[in-house]
Amino acid sequence: MSSISGVHAVLFSPRANALRMFFKEKLGMRSVDAGGGWLIFALPPTEIAVHPGEKGTLELYLLCDDVRATTKELEKRGVKFAGRIVDRGWGKLAKAKLPDGSTLGIYEPKHPSPLRRRRNRS
Repeated sequence: MSSISGVHAVLFSPRANALRMFFKEKLGMRSVDAGGGWLIFALPPTEIAVHPGEKGTLELYLLCDDVRATTKELEKRGVKFAGRIVDRGWGKLAKAKLPDGSTLGIYEPKHPSPLRRRRNRS
């Protein structure tokens, strides 16, 4: 058993307050104020994958069970998306536009997941 107990992801942005409000108001994520308005958001269960690449990079995607239904729900909350939903083979991917001009991947995985296996056991 590993001593790792979770993941703490950090997004750096010149529009940090706008991103905080996006996660709180548009995505409806629970948060706590760590002091001075520095919100830390709870994430759903997380998985990590390691892929070969030319250089080391990190990417963040939010998982969903039905990307079409999720994007429709988020659009009703005012979330805009860059392009259409794309089937990448490993899953169906949408890219939500963030207030700072960057994007956040939201995808419906088709690959096996340790998260689904855990949920099925409980």
